[in-house]
Amino acid sequence: MELLSRRSVLGAAAGAATLATVGAAGPAGAHEESRNPPHRVPREQISVQLYTLRDQLNIDLAGSLAELKRIGFTRIEHAGFVGRTAAQFRAALDAAGIKATSGHVGIPQPFDANVWEQALHDANTVGNKYIVHPFFGIDSATGQPIRDGAKYRAMARDLNRAGAMARRAGIDFGYHNHNLEFTRQDGGSRTGYDILTAETDPGLVHLEVDLFWAWVGAADPVDLIAKHRGRIRQVHVKDLNTARSFEDAGSGLIDFGRIFQHTREAGIAEFIIERDDAGTPPRTPADALTTARNGFQYLDNLRF
Repeated sequence: MELLSRRSVLGAAAGAATLATVGAAGPAGAHEESRNPPHRVPREQISVQLYTLRDQLNIDLAGSLAELKRIGFTRIEHAGFVGRTAAQFRAALDAAGIKATSGHVGIPQPFDANVWEQALHDANTVGNKYIVHPFFGIDSATGQPIRDGAKYRAMARDLNRAGAMARRAGIDFGYHNHNLEFTRQDGGSRTGYDILTAETDPGLVHLEVDLFWAWVGAADPVDLIAKHRGRIRQVHVKDLNTARSFEDAGSGLIDFGRIFQHTREAGIAEFIIERDDAGTPPRTPADALTTARNGFQYLDNLRF
């Protein structure tokens, strides 16, 4: 399996091959539909991960945030502060009329309580309700996916420590997956994700499921919801194309409606648009705004 990161497309054939066979549920009859009207994603719960717009934000932070507000976004998830302090970034958001309800901030490794305390202070300055650890799963010594369960157990302990500190700071702490966590550990059948979810306290660490990376890791999000009822507070709405790369939400292979039928069971409170390659060549930085617009319109019009 080719290694994946947030800055490169990682191939993993199993998830994509499985996904291509997943179809939408058949239409209900008129009488049944009248008794069970379709659900929708509340506009106020639609967000966008600003990693999607990283290049465009560096060109024009104020203008890009203003455009997100014109599209309809009232909340975002940040991935850093675009070279500003937390206070300066908050001021830019306030000027655009947007809230940073969530943010991606990696916990220090090795864990350092003082460093994490400062990150929580910044999160409160920006106004975060959620703070999410964004990436784990690469062995630093080999550059390969971790296959040693002890390393996942150690990470779980640090996530619990980070979550306890976040709770004291009034912030909900979460973990965001890629595909690497679905690698089997120690030659057995247990995956890294199995270890992380079993050995973290659900009261301290919620799950932010990246629907694209779950599929690439050969994990059906509906199965994850059934296994982790009420713990999936956020999802990244990121689509998959036939080349096993990224696509604007609603234009690829993932049947999001099928997944979102389980919204209440999962506990989802935020639906976050993201596309990892939205503004990098051959795409232009401004193409990320098109991705954001397409994603918002798709979620706003989706019925399930």
